[in-house]
Amino acid sequence: MSEKIVRIAELEIDPARLDAYRALLSEEIEASIALEPGVLMLHAVSEKAQPELIRILEVYAGREAYDAHLGMPHFLKYMRETADMVRSLRLIDVDPIMMGAK
Repeated sequence: MSEKIVRIAELEIDPARLDAYRALLSEEIEASIALEPGVLMLHAVSEKAQPELIRILEVYAGREAYDAHLGMPHFLKYMRETADMVRSLRLIDVDPIMMGAK
C-alpha cells in the first residue's frame, strides 16, 4: 500500500484576476473530488487581509494517485487557464501530525 502524499500549496494570485482564479480553482477541486478516488482532500483557503494569498491542503492516497491527478483533463485545464494568473507557487511536502474533520 502506498504512503499518502500530503502537501501544502502556497500561491500568490494576480489580484486583478482573483475572481476568475477562484472560479477555476473551485471547478478543479470539485472535479478532482468527484472523479478521482485517490484524491482524498483538497481544501483551499485565502488570507483575510490578503485574499490573493491562497493555501491549498492536498491529500492523495499515494504516488500513483498524485501522478494520475497531474494528467487529468480537469487539472490540465486548470493549469492552462490559470498560468498567467499565478504570480508565485510553492509546493511544500508535509508530514501530518493529526488531521481531523467533522
